[in-house]
Amino acid sequence: RNGPSSVSRYLVRKETFWPGSLTWPYPVRFETCYTFYHHQFCRHRLVAILTAGGKAVESSMLLETINSPRDLKKLNTPQLRALAGEIRKEILKTVSANGGHLAPSLGVVELTLALHSVFESPRDKIIWDVGHQSYAHKLVTGRREQFHTLRRSGGISGFPKRSESEHDAFDTGHASTSISAALGMAKARDLSGKKYSVVAVIGDGSMTGGMAFEALDHAGHDKTALIVVLNDNRMSIAPNVGAISNYLTKMRTDPTYNRAKADIEEALRRIPRIGSRLAHVLEKFKDGIKHLMVPGQFFEDLGFNYYGPIDGHDIEMMQSTLRSARIKGGPVLVHVVTQKGRGYSYAEDSPDKFHGGGPFDLDTGNRLGSPALTYTDVFSRCLCELAEKDPRIVAITAAMPEGTGLSRFAGRFPERFFDVGIAEEHAVTFAAGMAAQGFRPVVAIYSTFMQRAVDQVTLDVCLQNLPVVFALDRAGIAGDDGETHQGVFDFANFRSVPGLSILAPKDERELAQMLNASIAVTRGPVMIRYPRGKGPGTSIENIDGSLPWGKGDVLRRGNGPAVLAIGSTVEEAMKAARELEKEGLSLTVANARFVKPLDTALIDDLLASGFPLITVEDHLRQGGFGSAVLQYLADSGRLVRVQCLGLPDQFIPHGTIPELRARYGIDAGGIARAAREVMQAPVKPAGTVLPMARGSRGRKQ
Repeated sequence: RNGPSSVSRYLVRKETFWPGSLTWPYPVRFETCYTFYHHQFCRHRLVAILTAGGKAVESSMLLETINSPRDLKKLNTPQLRALAGEIRKEILKTVSANGGHLAPSLGVVELTLALHSVFESPRDKIIWDVGHQSYAHKLVTGRREQFHTLRRSGGISGFPKRSESEHDAFDTGHASTSISAALGMAKARDLSGKKYSVVAVIGDGSMTGGMAFEALDHAGHDKTALIVVLNDNRMSIAPNVGAISNYLTKMRTDPTYNRAKADIEEALRRIPRIGSRLAHVLEKFKDGIKHLMVPGQFFEDLGFNYYGPIDGHDIEMMQSTLRSARIKGGPVLVHVVTQKGRGYSYAEDSPDKFHGGGPFDLDTGNRLGSPALTYTDVFSRCLCELAEKDPRIVAITAAMPEGTGLSRFAGRFPERFFDVGIAEEHAVTFAAGMAAQGFRPVVAIYSTFMQRAVDQVTLDVCLQNLPVVFALDRAGIAGDDGETHQGVFDFANFRSVPGLSILAPKDERELAQMLNASIAVTRGPVMIRYPRGKGPGTSIENIDGSLPWGKGDVLRRGNGPAVLAIGSTVEEAMKAARELEKEGLSLTVANARFVKPLDTALIDDLLASGFPLITVEDHLRQGGFGSAVLQYLADSGRLVRVQCLGLPDQFIPHGTIPELRARYGIDAGGIARAAREVMQAPVKPAGTVLPMARGSRGRKQ
């Protein structure tokens, strides 16, 4: 109670002391003395024994009694604080084993408890922007028993999902969407004559996205009853950038206006007979006062009633503020300040490193797994080497310098690095402007997030044939984050855009070659997509720009079906070939390299043997690489047997990358199975021409 240092001293001495902030009427003896920091559990397990008449009871029991948000309403404030500690402990245990978004979820535990103890979910709607901070929400909404399955195949998702719980009001996964969705729900409520609250919880990082301000503008103009909780932790994935971030910093550090306005109103209301009228007059002049007291008052100028900033770890204060916001009417913005990674010292010190990721050791904070180079590492190193030689190269990302590997570039070339915040559309057009003036921008964005900038890639870059290189990380199956983060739409989204070359490397060395060639050889826009994690381990030494543009490569010749693979599936095709060799079936395996321009000469070469063709890709079959091959064959009027392996017409759920590749038949086992199947079917002569006009619809084969 007397502060971290006093508590730590008691722990070291193993003394019994009286914790005045607790409701238990007996002394507490701490039997294990480990780090106790900022009143939260850190690094080690801390066990408190409650002694009553010689009987010991372990304190971590509250979470087991929480089966729905209704149960939170039975707890008093000290109990809610204790529950917050138990929730952090459960999150740490699960995420250290399964991986996931640790720092965001640790930072909003008290906020989650305040929201669910004030509002009536699922009647009231709580929408989590991005949703990566929803772990505490899942624990108190009936999913405690399933929490150990977080992000595992068949388990609960790491993001809100309406199909998973009635308490998940809206599916999220990408940033800046919550206010728009909440406003839509609030308008639907009003039109249907219902009564419930709608709350959008959005981080200050997501507020750097333009969509959030489009929604704020609409909500402020419309005056619809809506609560926006701004979770201000000074971070998105990396530290926030830009004028909006600077503005929020001012708001955090200068709450003068809100405190002064409240004090003045209270003093006036106490004046007998005329106090209420004077307070009403003050309300009419508040715009003048606010501009004197706090520069900007941006949110109130947009039409929102602003509350804050308040301590996002003070449950009682947040409860009081949220109750006031609920009865206020109209749009309200509640500004809470939280600490990302709270309760785990490693995450507090490095919240960007613990934003998301794989399993880690709780005692050391170190990630588990081998330290081999990832595709992201290779991209980062090669780009820095190229930038040393070419001062025209600039690097751009949208709030993800660490995740895309550009933090290395930022350290070496800070004046040529640009983090634009969560603003993919702006990032692309900003790059186009630089390219138009002679620079060579490299825009590094996850494949799933590049979907947000299709229009800008199409019209601002490709229409003008500007030399922008797009580096799409996490392409293909990205794994445990599930539907919203699988990078399986990029071929289909961009293959139809004129003038855009699309490449996919089979290994680390080829990624380096493609990056070199994209800058050294081409004059137009290029998109390189590469997978999450490690590759086969090929060397990246002595790379040059000699990659033959628009050409694939035959890796092995056989006397059986030909497999034309792209990207990460090439290695799986080679594994399948080695497996089938033992059965006496010899595959030809080719590495396509390019989705566009398509190497039609390579396709002709593979078909010349008369054996069936199998295409393989880590992408949806609709609109993907296999579709491009089929289109070429249809246009050339050929009747050949082609089997396209890829992902089905559905959103791909969460699971490990190997699990999902095996499920959808694009691993070595699936390719081998497909090869056996096509050899059992009759093969028609290669080169048979169908009697149809180019571009017309022929018979179904």
